Amino acid sequence: MGTSVQDLLVSLLEPHGAAGREEAVAAWLGERLRPHVDDLRTDALGSLIAVKKGSGAGKRVLLSAHMDHIGFMVIDADEHGFLRVCGVGGIRVPASLGQPVLFANGVRGVISAEQDIEGNPGMEHLFIDIGASTREEALMQAGIGDVAVYAAPVALLGDHRIAAPAMDDRVGCALLAWLLLSVGKECPNELAGVFSTQEEVGLRGARVAAYAEKPDIGIALDVTFTGDTPGVKPKMAVALGKGPAIKVMDRSLISTPLVRDAMIEAAKEAGIPYQLEVLPFGGTDAGAIQLSRAGVPSGVLSIATRYVHSAAETVDTRDLEQGARLLLALANRQY
Repeated sequence: MGTSVQDLLVSLLEPHGAAGREEAVAAWLGERLRPHVDDLRTDALGSLIAVKKGSGAGKRVLLSAHMDHIGFMVIDADEHGFLRVCGVGGIRVPASLGQPVLFANGVRGVISAEQDIEGNPGMEHLFIDIGASTREEALMQAGIGDVAVYAAPVALLGDHRIAAPAMDDRVGCALLAWLLLSVGKECPNELAGVFSTQEEVGLRGARVAAYAEKPDIGIALDVTFTGDTPGVKPKMAVALGKGPAIKVMDRSLISTPLVRDAMIEAAKEAGIPYQLEVLPFGGTDAGAIQLSRAGVPSGVLSIATRYVHSAAETVDTRDLEQGARLLLALANRQY
């Protein structure tokens, strides 16, 4: 089937793409998908929409994966050249301290926090050191409104695991791109692949795309937390290496039984190991898709990920490969 989903993921981890600044990711995807889809366009919010027609015997299935990830937006600089920032999306302050970051223009920095405070630092205590000595010098390199993202290198952990920033949700983007490159004309369903924008700040891109695309079925592709590390809370029944997760519920939706059960049946029929995911917080594009127009039956295919919203989000490549198999089965399924 050509390029593997793992190769696509590793390449997709490279483009800079904070929430609201996803253009480089969309350009990378567009260049590769254009020869293989029937329609490719960008909507008003910057989401890339790739449509692949099927045999005409099935439904219109919208599959959404978000291109954006969390970042740090410059709001000012002090007289010594340290950039002051606010979070774009759900920043975990303790996990950010000492991390390298990168701006879209190539400027690099390190995140630190004020030392003369009581208790744990908050966002208001963070700053980025880019090597500047004055306010003017700093803002010449990274201006107000510019956004930095984590810039830790991709790390291979053992035989099957990869750690890197932006797994949330370049994992979903890699799965969706692989599907659009792999699915054949015999597919009964028309597939509307949405590489959405601004998920981390309110599911915005998916909300607009779902309204425009009028799907019969909605499936989000995203990461989910795990319960397999020491002392983690809540203790979820999701672990790395045990297959893709089929979402039952999160804070943005209760998965439509039609879609959830179709995922379970497809996994059983194909002999694909799977996990059931109950996430008592968070949300995905499916929450916006489900509420579009008069409502869309929706669910989520998740990939278990340790250390979500950090510079070392960690996935198991076996889950990715099994997730790709399940996604192909769902694309070819009669609903």
